[in-house]
Amino acid sequence: MKILATLVVVLATGLTSLTGAPPQNTTPALKVFISVDMEGLAGVATSTDVNTTGRDYEHFRKIMAAETNAAIEGASRAGATEIVVRDSHGAKTNLLPGDLSPLAQLIRGASTGPKNMMEGIDASFSAAIFIGYHARAGTPDAVLAHTSNGNVVDLSINGVSLPEAGYNALVAGLYDVPVVFVAGDRAFVEQARGLLGPVETVATKSEIGGGGISGLSPAEAQRQIRDGVARALGNRARMKPYKMTAPYKMVLKVKVDKPLYVNAVRVRPGESVFEHADLLEVLKAFNAMK
Repeated sequence: MKILATLVVVLATGLTSLTGAPPQNTTPALKVFISVDMEGLAGVATSTDVNTTGRDYEHFRKIMAAETNAAIEGASRAGATEIVVRDSHGAKTNLLPGDLSPLAQLIRGASTGPKNMMEGIDASFSAAIFIGYHARAGTPDAVLAHTSNGNVVDLSINGVSLPEAGYNALVAGLYDVPVVFVAGDRAFVEQARGLLGPVETVATKSEIGGGGISGLSPAEAQRQIRDGVARALGNRARMKPYKMTAPYKMVLKVKVDKPLYVNAVRVRPGESVFEHADLLEVLKAFNAMK
């Protein structure tokens, strides 16, 4: 009878053993990956704003940290159990560790692997978030539109012209991770919705006057990012990973040709084609020839 009584108590209290071990945590993990660029941050108007030699770089570096922390806070509010931030701009050394919320881990520094701006993502993550992003090269009415570097005219995979958010979303999709939230200029967020579907967004600014910007104050952008990330993670079940069917055919157009990656074909000056069943191999080719 004593053994039976003990078993009843164990079942009633949720204990996992008769030795008094604490109950297991049944809350599903919510691991969030945040990739942060700079051109799409609130207030950024020119390339010097995001260049380490620029007069106002240190100012916008702080805004980068503040928008990142707003996303971290939103993710935490939504119940994130782990948050990883990837510094994704330039040499990837813009976010200072001491400026980042202690709720997140930081990946900084350039990597040689094909994931680049998505370095660190894997199948353990539940959602991906893009902060400070921008539209692809050649996008009209966009702020600082470009693709990867100033040499790339266009990158398309399987016939789809992709911004950085597009091929980064494909990397997340390899691991079945959906992109649930993006923030950047208005042209970018419209482009992202066209690719990713009903993703939650914050448009930090719009192009005006052929080179100027009109947009949110940094404080308001941070508030909207905080609220938007929390909302997006709460609704993450409606978002699907961004995927394409292999093989992946990349068409890369550049201003100045670089040496061809192995098995790539130059179809005309400034345009090369590479096809492979492995997306990461395609991105290796892209990184080598861009």
